[in-house]
Amino acid sequence: MGLLKDQLLKYDAPQKVMAAGIYPYFRVIESDQDTEVLIDGKKVLMFGSNSYLGLTNHPKIKEAAKRAIDKYGTGCAGSRFLNGTLDIHIELEDRLAKLMNKDGAICYSTGFQVNLGVVSALTGRNDYLLLDELDHASIIEGSRLSFSKILKFQHNNMLSLEKKLKLCGPDKIKLIVVDGIFSMEGDIINLPEVVRLANKYNASVMVDDAHSIGVLGINGAGTASHFGLSDKVELTMGTFSKSLASLGGFIAADKEVINYLKHTSRSLIFSASMTPSSAATVLAALDIMESEPERIKHLWDLTHYASKAFKEMGFDTGKSASPIIPLFIRNDLTALKMTRILLEDGIFVNPVVSPGVPKEDSLIRFSLMATHTFEQLDIAIEKILKTAKALGVLTNGAASK
Repeated sequence: MGLLKDQLLKYDAPQKVMAAGIYPYFRVIESDQDTEVLIDGKKVLMFGSNSYLGLTNHPKIKEAAKRAIDKYGTGCAGSRFLNGTLDIHIELEDRLAKLMNKDGAICYSTGFQVNLGVVSALTGRNDYLLLDELDHASIIEGSRLSFSKILKFQHNNMLSLEKKLKLCGPDKIKLIVVDGIFSMEGDIINLPEVVRLANKYNASVMVDDAHSIGVLGINGAGTASHFGLSDKVELTMGTFSKSLASLGGFIAADKEVINYLKHTSRSLIFSASMTPSSAATVLAALDIMESEPERIKHLWDLTHYASKAFKEMGFDTGKSASPIIPLFIRNDLTALKMTRILLEDGIFVNPVVSPGVPKEDSLIRFSLMATHTFEQLDIAIEKILKTAKALGVLTNGAASK
């Protein structure tokens, strides 16, 4: 490999963390993704999952996947554009369009590919993409593939958004792309203000609801539904890998938008279709989500309980207003140490450190599932408090800013 290998050999950041015994990634799970998992044969309470409704091992969902394999096989052997469209894909898209109050929807193989293919396709060389600075990486990558002018505004700061909108040509297309719930901070976009500014400056709005579906809105329909703005948001993106217990993603919009994307979105046209079992899984998950509202209610009961407890302990949880609760540590090394100690003590959480966030914003990401019990939550809270005190997180001001 020559020069390439020489360059790659210089990349040793992971090795240094491994040598320190605090490497927190690629931890091998030996069981299903439940509230309790097996790691190295040991039971560990899972508070690092995105399975907000706790459906990944639901018997109805597993049975739906098995039936789909029996009928359709394991894959489609081609893209949706050519030989990879099944009737089950169309059924799912019709269902998603109805949930999102839109004319149509189209499914992609992953949520990342949705943002990659949609954001890159919709605006042209003289148009504008306006992005929240904390938008998901897939939105950023999609914008990089676009020939449009990219303007980032300060996180959830509507004054900053308006300043950027004023820089845009009045006769040019302007697409504002935001997360509904931000995946690390857990706060919710100020969608009413985004929509108001979009109307004022003749812009369009796209919301990434990857972390909002199953959490916010009527029957878990997401952020626009939560604010009563479904008819004001032109595009809603969602993923199947979180609340909907599968793999894949979708975009819902008016039929003209869907028609355009079906024939221009490269990550759709040049990727194989989502598997039949994945589509069947999502359909079954939607059934459960819509018929068992008590799941979402319990998720929010847990969220309010945990958020209140962490704040009373002295943790800085930022502006989180969702089942994603950031515990700001504000020191990379301490966040990694805390993650390792908690895992050894039977609690799985995720550290978020630089360069993913600035060093002064490093945090422990604590996330909840509707299948957690209050007893499990109490155990985790107690152990997190004990570890935080041992590391000086709550006594030296590190968790406050």
